[in-house]
Amino acid sequence: MSVEPYREITFDKEGDGPAGQPAALAALARQGLTDLVVFAHGWNSSPAGATRLCSDFFEPFPGLLAPGVEAGYAGVIWPSMMFTGEPVPDYRALVTVLPEKEPVLDRLTELLATAPADEAAFAEFGALLRELTDVTVDGEGRAGAAGPREPVPAFLVADPLEVCALFTEALEADAGPAEGSGPNGAFGPAEGFRAGLGRYWKGAREVLRQATYYVMKKRAGRVGESGLGPLLGEVARAAPRVRVHLVGHSMGARLVAYALKGLPSGARPVASVTLLQGAFSHYAFAARLPHDPGRAGALRDLQNRVRGPVVACYSRHDTALGVFYPLASRLAGDSASLTRAAGLLGSDDPRWAAIGHDGVQAVPGTAVRPLAAVLRDGVPASGCVSVDTADVVRSHSDICRAELARVVVSAARTGR
Repeated sequence: MSVEPYREITFDKEGDGPAGQPAALAALARQGLTDLVVFAHGWNSSPAGATRLCSDFFEPFPGLLAPGVEAGYAGVIWPSMMFTGEPVPDYRALVTVLPEKEPVLDRLTELLATAPADEAAFAEFGALLRELTDVTVDGEGRAGAAGPREPVPAFLVADPLEVCALFTEALEADAGPAEGSGPNGAFGPAEGFRAGLGRYWKGAREVLRQATYYVMKKRAGRVGESGLGPLLGEVARAAPRVRVHLVGHSMGARLVAYALKGLPSGARPVASVTLLQGAFSHYAFAARLPHDPGRAGALRDLQNRVRGPVVACYSRHDTALGVFYPLASRLAGDSASLTRAAGLLGSDDPRWAAIGHDGVQAVPGTAVRPLAAVLRDGVPASGCVSVDTADVVRSHSDICRAELARVVVSAARTGR
């Protein structure tokens, strides 16, 4: 580990941690620390990979701190899966975080490897995805999900072949219209659409990623609200003068944001929050949604539980959030057809964007700053702040940057 003192905070998928973890973290906080920086990794990380990421991310911090600042560091390690991006992805690695689904994953792996060019195989693929995600469909076509009530993404219950074709279209968008496609990316007549079915297994791989994203999205929120939030409340009781600074990447940004929801009533240990390429809605903190004023964001006004700023770093170079996040969001929340969703590929419909794509939206008073201005003048002392980091962040996982460490330190008011 590049920094000391450092501790790891571990949670299972329900947000439960080992016995004695709160006391151990509180003991660390009492060791003369003024500040505790807590970092949560994103989805698709093995425990060992998450520890390496924490080490790389924290490395610049000691050289950035002002005299008199005694900082401690903690990494939140949660079961976010290991889902490799190699040319032939190791889908079986999902068994490490979904062991009860091993037979399902075995068959999914076989289908993706053999890519059979027939409709029955795609139908089986769709049924397996529903089993993987615990989504059921009743006799009247209504979808449901096990556990807490959550919207069921349409791509899990729609025609699997259409869905896989749609995601193939998204993957190939930069190369021009795909064979058999119509205007604006919408697929044409059935005979053209069905031609060359084997090609659509390319999209099927992304559909599986989105299905596991759906599982991890629920998990990240649960771990933050049920695990990290209450844990921080116990730390605050044991060491009330220690200022906590939450940092999260991708789905880990969702985790730390939901920790604000799980803080005990009256507890305000969090002095700053920095969200790096956050994989959740840019309307999360909004009191009213622009397209539906009767509804609020899932984390409405929770920025007020933070004593300092809530900073959302975003980059237009993040194609994971710029293309596939809004596509999956449209299919999760839009009642329109898949054909219409296909026609929206490449559009800039703000309803479905991620906070890591364009920052905090629909929160009055949000400050918007380019990275250069923040590095020169610092982060505003309070409220929501959106920082355009495209100058240094070139992809979704490009976060181990000294400039981003400086943003965190500025938000925390601990810099030189």
